[in-house]
Amino acid sequence: MLDKKVKELINTQINKEFYSAYLYLDFSNYYNDLGLDGFAHWYDVQAQEERDHAMLMRQYLHNNGEHVTFNEVAKPDAKYENAEDPIRLGLQHEQYVTSLINTIYTAANEVHDYRTMQCFDWFVKEQGEEEKNAEDLIKKFELYGTDPKGLYALNQELLARVYAAPSLVL
Repeated sequence: MLDKKVKELINTQINKEFYSAYLYLDFSNYYNDLGLDGFAHWYDVQAQEERDHAMLMRQYLHNNGEHVTFNEVAKPDAKYENAEDPIRLGLQHEQYVTSLINTIYTAANEVHDYRTMQCFDWFVKEQGEEEKNAEDLIKKFELYGTDPKGLYALNQELLARVYAAPSLVL
């Protein structure tokens, strides 16, 4: 049986991961409306990753005999002024999610819950990758996004992103 605080933090994180998927789908919708199908696709893949993160955490709780409670998923309410806004908001959001994952890890460490720590080692590493991907996208957009040909090339690059489901053993 998991520590009550650790279990509650993970359950809350499941819901936060579903919100992340909604947020990235909102970004995708915005880019789709702009005709930037590569950017839209990139965020569709991001949304799938976030959904899978939620499902992995859900499975972890189930594997530990815990009940999962779903809460309402809030509607993303960000307003985008230009094509760069969602990218910057994406990095801010990933940094926020990293802080939430770190809170879970710290709580597990405090109660010597090594199994949860081992599971969340993967999420800590994943968040490092998520932040780097967001930072790299910002850099590329700053270099190429204001030039129509550069924006087209970046859009084509993003269209080629392939989703790879995580292979985490819980």
